Order: sequence, then C-alpha cells, then structure tokens
Amino acid sequence: MSAAIPPQSLPSADELLPLRVIFAGTPEFALKALELLHSSEPRRAIVVGVLSQPDRPAGRGMKLQASVVKQFAIDSQIPCSQPRSLRLDGKYPEDALAAQKFIKDLQPDVIIVAAYGLILPNWVLQSAPLGCLNIHASLLPRWRGAAPIHRAIEAGDLKTGICIMQMDQGLDTGPILMSQELKIEPFETTASMHDKLATSGALLLLETLAHISSLKPIAQSSEGITYAHKIEKAETWIDWSKSSKQIERKLRAFTPTPGLQSSLNGETLKIWSAISLNDLITQGTEQKSRPGSIVKISSNSIDVLTGDGLLRITELQKAGAKRLAVSSFIQGSPIPQGSYFESGPRQFS
Repeated sequence: MSAAIPPQSLPSADELLPLRVIFAGTPEFALKALELLHSSEPRRAIVVGVLSQPDRPAGRGMKLQASVVKQFAIDSQIPCSQPRSLRLDGKYPEDALAAQKFIKDLQPDVIIVAAYGLILPNWVLQSAPLGCLNIHASLLPRWRGAAPIHRAIEAGDLKTGICIMQMDQGLDTGPILMSQELKIEPFETTASMHDKLATSGALLLLETLAHISSLKPIAQSSEGITYAHKIEKAETWIDWSKSSKQIERKLRAFTPTPGLQSSLNGETLKIWSAISLNDLITQGTEQKSRPGSIVKISSNSIDVLTGDGLLRITELQKAGAKRLAVSSFIQGSPIPQGSYFESGPRQFS
C-alpha cells in the first residue's frame, strides 16, 4: 500500500473535523463507498449531499429509474442533485448553475467521486478546501478511463487494485493518496472483481480520510500508461480468429455486461460460459477447418475451433430466451453437423 496527501497549502483535515462530504457517484460500484462513509464514525465525516446522474429509462417498461446512489440518498434523507452537465458553458448551463449553488450552499470540505459519469470542470475541483478525491478501480497509471475492470481482465493482467486519487483536470492523471493491490484470479469475471474492488475502495477511502493530514502526494509514473476505453457494441461479437485464451478472457471481462455473442446458422446467440482448451489441440485434421467451426458436441459442451486452440462452450442463450446449459440447449435446439459460428453478425442479401 502506498500513500500521499493534498498540497501543504490546504488546511489540515483535523481542523475541519467532522469532514463535510459531498459524494458524487451513480452505479453499484459507488454505492458501497457511500454506505460505508454514511455509517462511519460521525466525528470523522458527514455526508451532507449527493450528486448522481439523472434518472434513466430501465426495465421492460423503460420507466425512469433512479440510480442506486440516488435511492440511497433518498432513503437516508441526504439532499441529492442530478445535473445533466456540470459545464457552465455547456448544453445545460441551468443544470450546472443549480449544481454550483447546491455545492456552495452545503459548504463541503471534500468531494468524493466514484464512477459518477460526468466530467468535473475546474470550478468543481476547486469548490472544496480538500478538493475532489476519486476512487479509481485500477493501479494507476495503468487503465485510466471508463472501463478499468473490464480491460484488466481482458488483457490478462495478474493484478489490479484501487487508487484514491486527488483529482485534477486530466483523465485520471492526479497524484495518488493511497493505493491497494488485488490479485486477479484465473477465473475472475468483471462481476466478481467489481464486488471485491468496490469493498476495497470503500475501506481505503475511510483510511485515506482518517490519515489525510499526514499523507504526501505521489505523482503518477510517466511509464506504463494505458487507457481503459469505453466498451463499444461492436466488441461484443466474438472474433473466432483470436486464440481461445483471448476469447475466454474477453468473455470473463464482459460478464455480466455487455456479454459476448456470435451468429450460428443465422441466429444470434449469447455465450455466457466457456473455457479455453488451448493446450489440448496441437495437431489433427480439425486444424484445417475455419475458425468458428464446431468440432465436437457432447452432452454438456460444444467445442469450437479458434485461431489457436479450442473454446469449450458450456452455457448460452437465444435472443429473448433464458440462459441454458448446453445439455438443455441442444435438447430444444439440435445443432446440425457442419455448423459453425460466424465472427460477426451474419449478413443476408
């Protein structure tokens, strides 16, 4: 674990106790930190306000639904603001002005940010004496950006972690206050890693606030910088020319969302569970087949040829249907001999 703190010109946290905190976050990852912060020792911090993204349509009825962070704020009777933008010169200046008044009226000592989803302009970064602290789910400077958990698993990283960062105007470029490393297990998914990192981030945030007046800022290294770009829809299609290990890692990285899909006999299927059999194919006539070819169907698995090795599928799903184990799937939908998976959406003339 490493550590750091705001510049010497900032006031000591001990002079500000209890810290008045505004919490900015939206999804489940942020909720764990907010819950722990809200229930922590009152002498240390008080959550005086919450910022969260506007309600979004969700569910079959596509009704507007509050984020989990907003719902927690409502349940806990914490004031909440949901600006569409924080840019005073942007598309929604009235929202930004309202948010500016919201923050000013609450007089926060520090703003905690966790997967909020809106860019913070300079006026926000300067609106609290201790600035804005971000809970980031990677070991910076590796995987700056929107999807650090997904990209770490997809790349085959053996470790990741949490950084509590003093925010500046760059994209996850600020100095690190504290960090903690976590191992990525061989069969880890984004879902399982997300939960571990959310818990670690919440605990590390409390530790950071408890020692903030004795920490020193640690600038991020100029080496090893990578960017965790947002997941694009086109990436959900399996490229069977890749190795089975690459596809299996991507499947774990894209679980539970957005998932991976492929086309089989003109029908789009989601692949939910599979393992790489990369070391079990070294020679044989099946190597002459095209990637995506089904080389074996057993009672509980489908073996598919990739650019290097086999991928054994054990769970899949038709559009609008339930996820099924292969044993149940092939009972209702037998797969003809010679079938193969496409490396993208099938094109019809």
